[in-house]
Order: sequence, then C-alpha cells, then structure tokens
Amino acid sequence: MGGGPARVRASPATDAPPRRGYARAATGWPAHLVAFDLLRVHGRDPTGRPFSERYTALEALFLEKSLAAPGSLCPTTTDPEQAAAWLVDYTAVGIDGLVFRPLAGRYVPGGQEWTTYKARHTTEAIAGAVTGSLAAPTTARLGHYDEDGRLRYTGRTATLGAAVRHSLADQLHAGNAGHPWTGRTFRVGWGSREQLSVHLLVPEVVAEVAVDVARDSAGRWHHPVRLTRIRTDMEPGEVPLFGAAG
Repeated sequence: MGGGPARVRASPATDAPPRRGYARAATGWPAHLVAFDLLRVHGRDPTGRPFSERYTALEALFLEKSLAAPGSLCPTTTDPEQAAAWLVDYTAVGIDGLVFRPLAGRYVPGGQEWTTYKARHTTEAIAGAVTGSLAAPTTARLGHYDEDGRLRYTGRTATLGAAVRHSLADQLHAGNAGHPWTGRTFRVGWGSREQLSVHLLVPEVVAEVAVDVARDSAGRWHHPVRLTRIRTDMEPGEVPLFGAAG
C-alpha cells in the first residue's frame, strides 16, 4: 500500500438490530466492547496525535485499568502476512474484512482516513422479487428454500449493472397471489421504516452472487450483495438451503 506505513485491524461483521430494538436486545444479546482507537484519556484529547501513539496509549490504558472481557483490544498488525492470515482464519467466525489505517494519521470523524478490505466469496440464491420493473429491474430480493420447502428471504442486491440487468430481465416471470412472499413488507434499507415497492417473481431464476460474511441474527446477509451472473445451468432445488447459503 502506498502513502507510508499503515496499521491493519480486523473488521467485525455487523450483527445488530434496528435502533428501536436496542433496549430489548440488550437483555438478550450480551455486549462486548472491542476498542480500536482512543479519543479521550485523563481529560485530554489525543485525536490530533498519530494513530500509532493513540493505540499505544490505548494499550497502556487497558493495562492501567486491568481491563478484560467483555472489553478487549481490537487486534492490529503491521505485518502483511499476519493480515493475510486473518482473512483466512477470522472470516470463518464472522469477521468480514480488514481496515487499513495510516500509522501517522490523526483521527478524522467518519473514518475518512480508513481503507476497508472485505473478504468476499460467491454463492447462489433465488430471485424472489425485483425493484424497478420486470423489463428493467433495478435490484433483486433474494431467497433460499429451507428444509420445509419455504422460500426464506436472504438479502438484497446492490444496484444491478447494465449487462446483468438485461440478462436477468430475460428470465423473469411475474409471481401470482400464491407467491410465498405475498403480503411481505420490504424496507428501503436496514433500520429504515420506508417501505419499498417490489414486483414478486416466479422463484425460478438462480443467480450467482458475491457476498461477505456479515449476517443478521436470522442468517440474512446484512450488506447488499453483488449479482455477478444468472445461472441458467442450475435449478432452484440445487441452490444451498437457507442457513447454508455461504
């Protein structure tokens, strides 16, 4: 990476409820504080100091206060081989990537000095609904069948590129009143109350999607996925079952 030395840390997958559920979730979901920066210490503001100094001060604070679980330091390294190993080891337990930060950088709100690298892999899903229109879909809502044969909602795609939009449109057929998602409400985004207008589809189109490991508590993809191609060579029954969908 250019621009001088950088410190890399693991980036945890987000698995949190909407804001209105925080109080209820706090009693059922034990919270763990993972600290990766220091913005205030002993009445002083260290945000103008280099990140390397702030992290050293954070380590000292943990030692001084004998802080332990459920609080912990986010692991960091300047070793590229160690960072590469984390991508292999940590993604298996829900860490969705790495965050790179310049050692000499001061703190800038909003993470403007960060560079994020997400670990992605491909899997398959079934197109159950689209936004836009059947002739020109904008995004797709995806699902997987569970062991009882129910089509479960799994997640949404990012805005479709022109090529994949055309190839998807060629395969779509409007669903009927017996569609398993009839009456379901879709939201514009995570935590949003705004409802999204969708067109239900006959669940027969299999799509290959690029995903990261971030899931919500129900097993749905937390972030929008990228639809890479239509799998005309696969039937919906060949798609991994819900809960085993990559």
